[in-house]
Amino acid sequence: MEPLLDQINGWLENILMITLLGTGLWLTFRLGFVQFRRFKHGIDVVRGKYDDPNAEGDVTHFQALTTALSATVGIGNIAGVAIAIHWGGPGAIFWMWVTAILGMATKFTEVTLAQHYRVGTPANKNNTSGTVSGGPMYYIELGLGKRWKPVAMFFAGALIVMAMISGNAIQANTLADLVQTVFGVPTWMTGCLTAAIVGLVIIGGISRIGKVTSILAPSMAGLYVFGGLLVLIFNYSLIIPSLSMILTEAFNPTAGVAGTGVGVFMQTLLWGVRRGLFSNEAGQGSAPIAHSAAKTDQPVSEGVVALLEPFIDTLVICTITAMVILTTGVWQERTPTTIVLNAGDLNYVEASATAYNPVTAPATIEIRDGMQQGSIHLSWHEVAVQKLYIDEKQNDLFTGKIIPAQQIAITEDGQQLSQLYGQAVENSAPLTMWAYQDALGQFGVFIVLLCVILFAISTAISWSYYGDRCAIYLFGQKAILPYRLVYVLMHFVGAILSLNVVWDLGDLAMSLGTIPNVIALVLLSGVARKLAKDYFKRI
Repeated sequence: MEPLLDQINGWLENILMITLLGTGLWLTFRLGFVQFRRFKHGIDVVRGKYDDPNAEGDVTHFQALTTALSATVGIGNIAGVAIAIHWGGPGAIFWMWVTAILGMATKFTEVTLAQHYRVGTPANKNNTSGTVSGGPMYYIELGLGKRWKPVAMFFAGALIVMAMISGNAIQANTLADLVQTVFGVPTWMTGCLTAAIVGLVIIGGISRIGKVTSILAPSMAGLYVFGGLLVLIFNYSLIIPSLSMILTEAFNPTAGVAGTGVGVFMQTLLWGVRRGLFSNEAGQGSAPIAHSAAKTDQPVSEGVVALLEPFIDTLVICTITAMVILTTGVWQERTPTTIVLNAGDLNYVEASATAYNPVTAPATIEIRDGMQQGSIHLSWHEVAVQKLYIDEKQNDLFTGKIIPAQQIAITEDGQQLSQLYGQAVENSAPLTMWAYQDALGQFGVFIVLLCVILFAISTAISWSYYGDRCAIYLFGQKAILPYRLVYVLMHFVGAILSLNVVWDLGDLAMSLGTIPNVIALVLLSGVARKLAKDYFKRI
């Protein structure tokens, strides 16, 4: 699947970048830099200063924010940042910042519109479906007219896929990968356990989700930030050089591990935008669904709450992750690794002047004294392994051949091996964990492992509600239970798939859902502007 997904994502990513950044810039100017001027008001609303317990809705402003933050503050903050640096170099973090700043205006607009066009829903007998529904599918249809209903339906379908993959399978994949790295637990076992936990919560609907996330989101974010700040205190002398490297490499990338080289500016920009969008979700149309459940009759009051999300998610938490990785230097280092020949982290690459390019596996790869022969090499996380050994202590160099189709290595004397050993780069959550461990020892491992568990489960819980609303929009109330059962199943499936396939599927679904949503935001920006002017005159 990977070559096909890479081709489709390569075609869509330029469209995504232009529409996402262009929309954020347009809305920033159209709304008078609302993300800066109304930031404090958003904090006041979250504090409960304007709460009305009798207003229509299912959760408070704070619970709506924490539900949305539980979906946004997740694996993207731990694994996504590491992936952005791995492929795009340190400069990718700058473009994550730009995406977040512009995304604050985007999220304000989409949440305001979602509140304005939300509709009441008939609750089932257990009241797990909630009493209101809102989101892009509603403001596309009701705001732009019935002719746009096919676009609204397309968005709803894309967001269901996004929920299944980005908000669910990727979370399970990252968690299972990290638990396997730390404890050697098979991915299917972790997948079974976390799928059961997610299932128990989401069956209870939005009210239970809101109560769970209002506890999980602040505690997990606080723990993760605390650990990150400790690392930065220990490495305080490297903070300024790391920030300088982010700014320099943003426009003149030179230091990427897997993806960038001298002058590959677009690679750095695209990976920053990609992972920035995945992390803060501005423009995806997902968070408006959670915010639509807030108890308020003032759409703009929820919009100002929502603009806080990209700030908290990307400008605070993602930046801490990036600084931890860069100040410890682990992103450029190699670590002793067990090269399991049937693992999802293994692939085959051909080196070019600027990058390692993934290619189809050859029939065989000859190895002499640990060195790979020929132009195509076995790689771990898309970076070729320099020397291969047959023992864990890496004393005995491997000589023989690797047969990718059979996922085995054969020594000169005919012995078959299912795994080799070597110095390899890390990626995703294990890279972030390595950075924390480098500064804090086993306490760092504990922080990242616990946060990945909490982030992954809370994100999967929150995203289930997003797909839930879309399923109701497309198929009615009868779709709720089947959707939730499939959702729990996909959590397990995500745990056992390879990292690259899961993330590529997530990027595809994200692009398909984001593009029609941001087009609608531009067309309805006048409505959001009018609502904002009226609201701010009255407060």
